[in-house]
Amino acid sequence: MNDKPHINNLPKVRGEYKFFEPLKGYTWLNVGGPADVMFFPADEDDLRDFLRQKDKNIPLFVLGGGSNLLVRDGGLNGAVIKLKAPSFARYRIENDILYCGAGCTNFSLKKIIAENGLGGLEFLCSIPGTTGGAVRGNAGCFGSDMAKVVAAVKVMSADGKVRTLKNAECGFSYRRSNFGDNDIILEVGLRFEHKDPAAVAEIIEQNAEYRRTHQPQGIKTAGSTFKNPEGMAAWKLIKEAGGDTMVCGKAKMSAQHCNFLHNEGNSAADIEKLCDSIVAAVKQKSGVTLEREVKIVGREQNNGRS
Repeated sequence: MNDKPHINNLPKVRGEYKFFEPLKGYTWLNVGGPADVMFFPADEDDLRDFLRQKDKNIPLFVLGGGSNLLVRDGGLNGAVIKLKAPSFARYRIENDILYCGAGCTNFSLKKIIAENGLGGLEFLCSIPGTTGGAVRGNAGCFGSDMAKVVAAVKVMSADGKVRTLKNAECGFSYRRSNFGDNDIILEVGLRFEHKDPAAVAEIIEQNAEYRRTHQPQGIKTAGSTFKNPEGMAAWKLIKEAGGDTMVCGKAKMSAQHCNFLHNEGNSAADIEKLCDSIVAAVKQKSGVTLEREVKIVGREQNNGRS
């Protein structure tokens, strides 16, 4: 570890460190080089102590469910924080708000939302990844998004300080929020409407059936690759520009839905190149510049550029 001196003097923690851990196993696209160090805090106090005692020059990156993330082949500098301990996946219902830890997977909330009749949150069960990640990217589908249901967000900054933000303070817009890479979302409060549990369960199943019918299943993908430009459909722009037939290495777009990337190889560079080629093709064909919904992070393998 001599080439990374900053990770030789990490603070003592109750959680776990993993050095040079390959990140491909933590992303849905199944590619990505190693993190200098991954930190799995035992709980909120352990995370706070780590942040306050670590070298201030160590870059931080919070890894959620990895569902809309492309990590480059050279990996990530600094410390990657993963909230996988049970303490980050707890939930409670108070009045008309469901409070859940940022480490909760959205799929794991399916039973909670259905059995308790938490109306208005059905869409969340169809979004891959974690609740914290869904808030950060203002994820949405089926006519709703996190901006419409978030009541409050508990977040820890890079200095270990904790604050709770109301919805209006989160800066939500289409697939965006004001949370930066150094903001660690700890807990999310989601406002719901009391409904008949059977009706909520039916909506969840209808949404799931739509996904099964219209979107690819069982492939290495990251969901929607590009954001929909206002008033337009990204998939249609991609198809009209010929992006649905483009191939880079073993990366291509799904034959079932051409805004879903399909990765069959081990190269993040191929995936990034395909995305860039599609953006260029759509720009040339329609004059529209597509914006990626998939976040690309890390350093390229050959030159170390991040």
